[in-house]
Amino acid sequence: MKGIVFTEFMEMVEGKWGLDMVDDLIDVVNPDSGGAYTSVGTYDYQELVAYVVELNKRTEIPVSDLVYTFGTYLAASFASKFTDFFNECESTIEFLTHVDDHIHVEVRKLYPDAELPKFSYEQHSADALTLHYESTRNLADLAHGLIIGCAAHYGDKIDISRSGEVRDGVAYEEFKLTRIP
Repeated sequence: MKGIVFTEFMEMVEGKWGLDMVDDLIDVVNPDSGGAYTSVGTYDYQELVAYVVELNKRTEIPVSDLVYTFGTYLAASFASKFTDFFNECESTIEFLTHVDDHIHVEVRKLYPDAELPKFSYEQHSADALTLHYESTRNLADLAHGLIIGCAAHYGDKIDISRSGEVRDGVAYEEFKLTRIP
């Protein structure tokens, strides 16, 4: 997993619970990386899982809620750091139609070893979309948070219904989105 995910996670934890919490998580998890991350590095995804599980123990916030919250945080951070991607679109739904065939293509140019989730979609109208998520990492809660974070960026009110399953170690999730005028 790319280091930017780790650096953003640690920034979120520090912002919400303080630097002592970051230090405690690193001490308890004791990751192979030593807890030192660069945004361009590549790290074991299981380290992030271990941090989230430990944060759950310390805060008693459900893991799925922590991952979702991180998704909303990550969307806001990406919107400020990668403004070109966000400025190319006028709405959440338009943005989501560009994730796999434009944004992830650009990410792979910079980071050929990046293991990204796969997204496909069915656009029903300018205000309705079914987004399909597929990943071996099963971070659909993160994707959900990213969608909500994108909606906040664009000022869109979005109704989302979600269903999914895991088959043969791969998570398949379907997000049905409708923009509310």
